[in-house]
Amino acid sequence: MSEPTEWVATALGLAYILLIMRRSRWGWVAGGASSVLLMVLAVQARLPMQAGLQFAYVLMAIYGWSIWGRPAGDRPISLWPWRHHLLAIGACVLLALAAAPLLRASGAADWPFLDPLLAGLGLFASWLTAQTKLENWLYWIGIDAVSLYLFAAQGLSVVALLFLIYLGIAAAGFVSWRRQWRTQQRGLPAA
Repeated sequence: MSEPTEWVATALGLAYILLIMRRSRWGWVAGGASSVLLMVLAVQARLPMQAGLQFAYVLMAIYGWSIWGRPAGDRPISLWPWRHHLLAIGACVLLALAAAPLLRASGAADWPFLDPLLAGLGLFASWLTAQTKLENWLYWIGIDAVSLYLFAAQGLSVVALLFLIYLGIAAAGFVSWRRQWRTQQRGLPAA
């Protein structure tokens, strides 16, 4: 069952990131559907924090859909202060350090530190995406690179391929949004 599910989740995931890169509200629908399927796969692969993360992504998709209800031009791309990034990353590391012993003791996770760290950073990056913060793409580049390794190590090669593709699209998304952000800064209409 997992291989067809992987392919559908992958297709929906690609639709999500491409639509979000274009700042289309429909990306949140595709992302939510992909996350439901990835949640099932993560449970099967013994990645409980990734399963929880996918559930949170479903909730984030609902939030993103509601906040992106306005036209793209009404959602200017902005930056978040670096000290806030440091605090958020520190909080994610601390939460992962706190969760790792519990996950290790339960035997429920094959990656007791990396799994909750990616979950925390993924939630934060999703929030940055919904808030239309340029830096979201930098987080996704790092998260996608590590997730590619994690899912490949767990034998989910199609999902690993998805994260490889995500990695390339996240880089393109950063370039695209940075161009739009610079246009906004000069006060020119978006292309």
